[in-house]
Amino acid sequence: MRRTLTWHFDLPADRLWPVLADTNRFNEAMGLPAYKLEETPQPNGTVLRTGRGKAAGYTLAWEEKPYEWILNRYFRQSRVFTQGPFRRFGPVFEIVPEGRRSKVNYTLEWEPLTLVGRLFGSRLARQAGEAIERRMLQAAAFAKGERATMFDLAPPELPAGARERAAALAAEIDRSPYGNGLGQLLTDHVLTGMASDLAQLRPKPLARAFGVTPRAAIEACLAAVRAGLLTMKWDLLCDNCRAPKLSVAALAELPRGAHCPSCNIDYDRDFERNVELSFSPAPAIRPLMAGGYCLSGPMATPHVPVQVLLAPGEKRPIEIDLAPGRYRLRTLHPGVAVDVDHVGGAFPGVRVTALGVETMPADRPGRIAFANEAGFELAALVEDRTWTREALTAPEVVSLQAFRDLFAEATLRPGDEAAVGQVALLFTDLRGSTALYERIGDAAAFNTVRDHFAFLAAIVRDHDGAVVKTIGDAVMASFGDPADAVKAALAMQARIAGFNRAHGAGDRELVLKIGVHVGGSVIVSLNERLDYFGSTVNMAARLQGQSAGGDVVLSRAVAEDPAVNPLLDGVPARVESVSLKGFAEPVKFVRVLART
Repeated sequence: MRRTLTWHFDLPADRLWPVLADTNRFNEAMGLPAYKLEETPQPNGTVLRTGRGKAAGYTLAWEEKPYEWILNRYFRQSRVFTQGPFRRFGPVFEIVPEGRRSKVNYTLEWEPLTLVGRLFGSRLARQAGEAIERRMLQAAAFAKGERATMFDLAPPELPAGARERAAALAAEIDRSPYGNGLGQLLTDHVLTGMASDLAQLRPKPLARAFGVTPRAAIEACLAAVRAGLLTMKWDLLCDNCRAPKLSVAALAELPRGAHCPSCNIDYDRDFERNVELSFSPAPAIRPLMAGGYCLSGPMATPHVPVQVLLAPGEKRPIEIDLAPGRYRLRTLHPGVAVDVDHVGGAFPGVRVTALGVETMPADRPGRIAFANEAGFELAALVEDRTWTREALTAPEVVSLQAFRDLFAEATLRPGDEAAVGQVALLFTDLRGSTALYERIGDAAAFNTVRDHFAFLAAIVRDHDGAVVKTIGDAVMASFGDPADAVKAALAMQARIAGFNRAHGAGDRELVLKIGVHVGGSVIVSLNERLDYFGSTVNMAARLQGQSAGGDVVLSRAVAEDPAVNPLLDGVPARVESVSLKGFAEPVKFVRVLART
């Protein structure tokens, strides 16, 4: 049996899909309870997913089949029930382009299991359809910018005194140097936001919603953890589904790998890619139910544009024109995967055997052929191999001044280390600091050096970096982007020049030496703090040694970075070469004569 609803929207499919296919938020808005699945590996490598719960007064038990979808076009999902009024119940969703407009068909399909299902199935489906229609219209209005929120929701149940505690915490966040005036916005979001958005609160999407920079939102979330509004967790994301299958409260608790029961695979920790810092409300302010409202819908894995559920022996062509990019063909169970670098035109077909995936000759542009030769039902998919930039990765976090200031105790466990593929390291030192102490006396020189540390630290923070440590009169700072490191270096020399002008040339004059290098490094815990180790560190320190003062010495890797090139336009610079201890070949570098 089925019931179909149809709407016409003045929006193209790619604007409607992100909101209409967000089944997790839809189910929460519908008032359905959160649930968890029991995932049982099967002998053929697939995973049996079963759930239990209550809805509309009925006790339910079911097998949850994998969703099927085609990006911007279609999705369907079916649950096979062993308890409840229906044997099968699930939606089929379709977007049909009509120029820049779209027709949306939403069909509920059901098969009765009990007498109640036979007698009242149509009425229950009609009631469900009416509720879906209300939410569908609200979501489409949100996509058009006609609503501030996606859905009208009843206020959540909060613990006694939660609002009063939240108001006090908002003020405390704003008193923090890292609150950025976001205390009230953040507490309002925690108190009124959808649980779907709060269970894994990501600062970068939050920044867009608040209309602030990512750093401002990240710092505010860190300040909120220190205040007690939020908790933070280090998520170890699965390489396949990219969901957080293991979470720990402290960096020192991170294991070197984990098992994903949904994909039935073991995977390793990649500090740079699949270790993410996320946040959630403190239970005393906004407790959240365990589980999710939809655990496998299209927007749960937005990097997957196509997923199909294939019966044994089934062959099925699907219509989709994938943009050029880096893709992977695989199944939801362990097996061989195939990487495809798609340059456009026809996309290879996907053949699945008991061992995994292999490619077939391409059909035609806009069509991908799938064939299941494994001998059992399975889900095959095409995924984008590019990892999202929405995640706040561990290397980004440890290169932020706010994290190092607020959570100085956060270190890796003894003997552990984490590799990062790229970090920009900046070293500074004061030329002639010993003579400075002799010229103006210890107290005056100490105060001058302390002031210089303060404004260097402020410049580092303003350019999304972090002071790793100070060594005598020297500073070591880290940045995720070499362009930020160069901007900071130029700003430092400008600030030093301004300091000297303000105090007059002479006894108190400061001369700053700076070196910058970018490359891979290893993060370790030294002296109870996170530090960097390796040849990139050595090179950056040695380049600082080549600085004459008042200039900035950049490695060729930094100077040739595409984002750095525009920063050097019109700035006097020259290429030099020097033999450095520990490096077999002479090292070329660029000496930049900073504008003052």
